[in-house]
Amino acid sequence: MPHIFVSTLFRLENGPCIVGDSKSDPDLMRYLGAEAKQEKGQLFTIWETKLLPRVVLDLLELKGYKLVSTSGVGQTFVITMHKPPVNRDETNEDQVKRITAGF
Repeated sequence: MPHIFVSTLFRLENGPCIVGDSKSDPDLMRYLGAEAKQEKGQLFTIWETKLLPRVVLDLLELKGYKLVSTSGVGQTFVITMHKPPVNRDETNEDQVKRITAGF
């Protein structure tokens, strides 16, 4: 998974942070101390961690992720991180199949 989308509410800048969705790598989510959650009325699952956003970014950097952008959307602080694919021999078609598997 080359991209990570991290978000938290401005009023909750001390956490919790949303760090993944239902297709996120479970090992990476455990590394971030995240738990899968589904709120009442939601049709999707998110991964949420109690870690501070700064700690999440530090941990992701240790795993090879780099900051792409930050933004404020309403009352939400959004961070996008990227990690280059490890398997450079994989074709674009293979990468698309792997990324979209299960959709």
